[in-house]
Amino acid sequence: MSYPGRDPAPLTPAQIWSLLRATTRELVWGLHQTTSEMGSWRARAERIPSTAIREDALYALDHKRTHADGAALFSILTPRRDHNLVRLLVAYEMTLDFLDNVSERHRTEPNGRELHLALIDAVDPGQAPRDYYRHHPFKDDGGYLRGLVESCQRRCRALPSFDQVRLLTVEEAVKTQVLALNHLPAATRDAALRQWAETERAGDTDVAWFERCGAASASLVVLALLALASQPRVRPEEVERTHTAYWPWISLVAVMLDSYVDQAEDDRSGDHSYVGHYPTRERRVRRLAESIEHATGRAQSLPHGSRHAIIVAAMVAMYLSKDSAHDLRLAADTKTLIRAGGSLTRLLFPVLRLWRIAYSHRGA
Repeated sequence: MSYPGRDPAPLTPAQIWSLLRATTRELVWGLHQTTSEMGSWRARAERIPSTAIREDALYALDHKRTHADGAALFSILTPRRDHNLVRLLVAYEMTLDFLDNVSERHRTEPNGRELHLALIDAVDPGQAPRDYYRHHPFKDDGGYLRGLVESCQRRCRALPSFDQVRLLTVEEAVKTQVLALNHLPAATRDAALRQWAETERAGDTDVAWFERCGAASASLVVLALLALASQPRVRPEEVERTHTAYWPWISLVAVMLDSYVDQAEDDRSGDHSYVGHYPTRERRVRRLAESIEHATGRAQSLPHGSRHAIIVAAMVAMYLSKDSAHDLRLAADTKTLIRAGGSLTRLLFPVLRLWRIAYSHRGA
């Protein structure tokens, strides 16, 4: 299968200049900041009294580093280095990844919903931390989750334009409650997800129920809004444009590609596979390619679109650089999806393959 059409992300002079600036900042400063921030939280995670929760926290830190680096990449949307923003982006993503692991220990909807309230509270500084482990069999985390929430709240308060994005950021964080349904037993999961999707408008009619659920489980809209809020004097129309670009298409691509590269693992474990809802392989690849092009176009339509395009291309290249995307079953489809990302994705793909090797995150 091939994917014809125009190049959605051509390497124009403006795009190349943005890429050089972003790469320099990420390599020289961003990776170091992410490593430092995760190291601080790892020291706290190692002191968690509950063995089960400690294992979940350390697993997220050790195996999901690519997610933290992806979150930190949103700092390229700002004109200068911002330590507060990077720490906020990394802490929020770490909270999501940690909760994803913890909720799998006890797969009930009340437990999942209570745990994921932490993601809402993290971007709502006026909200006091709650008993997130109320329905969980293991409870003593030594204040680890509360520490993540309070760190995010403190750093949100320091954003110059947080008041302009606050309501919409909280609304987007509320959508992550869908993660509580995604971890339900298979017998009840799909019906619960369908029911949730019927109550949630995606902003585009051309989005299937499972795509809507997948997009809602991503953190990208929140990360983009937080990055926007780090700049002074943000206008309401900027907030709305950023929101409509990232929801649903850019968020949808992130989750669908994550599901795409994890198909074999999900088949073995019995975990929910979002891409498994596509009726045929051909339909799946065509839809993913279309979604990548939609996401790239939405990114480029924003102010400083070349920077947003880097985030989308890097995200696509990062997922598709995973070893599992190149086994015999997926290799040809993966090449199609890389082409769908355009010249920018094709340029970043070998770089991120090498990055995975260098940082030993090929399983992340």
